Amino acid sequence: MTTAIETNILLDILVPNKAFYEASASALQHAAGEGSLVISDIVYAELCIHFGTQRECDAFLVDNEIRIQALTREAHFLASRAWRTYRQRGGKRTRILADFLIGAHAQKQATRLLSRDRGFYHTLFPSLDLRDPSEANEKNRD
Repeated sequence: MTTAIETNILLDILVPNKAFYEASASALQHAAGEGSLVISDIVYAELCIHFGTQRECDAFLVDNEIRIQALTREAHFLASRAWRTYRQRGGKRTRILADFLIGAHAQKQATRLLSRDRGFYHTLFPSLDLRDPSEANEKNRD
């Protein structure tokens, strides 16, 4: 099983985000126990912003056994279709193409996606197996 990870999950751990740190760290550990962890090259670019050097970012990924995958042409094409559908439905330009590329990468090149942005991905990539660690937080509050 291959789990693609969205940037927000990694930032919950790196920054850290008090509201989501525990849930995201636990979900990441659980996913690692079930198979391999990957990020798209798009997520890698977003992640690098938070490190002083490329070496530091790469070390973080190696330490956490997270591989980087370039998007295939099939994933790029799927992202373009999802973007077009989104815009035709009246979607605003506040969503950037990177979000669509991340979703398409997960759908075409992984088994599932670990992300807290479930509404967006569920709507535009309905066949994507989406895992949202914040759902555990919501269940614990009930």
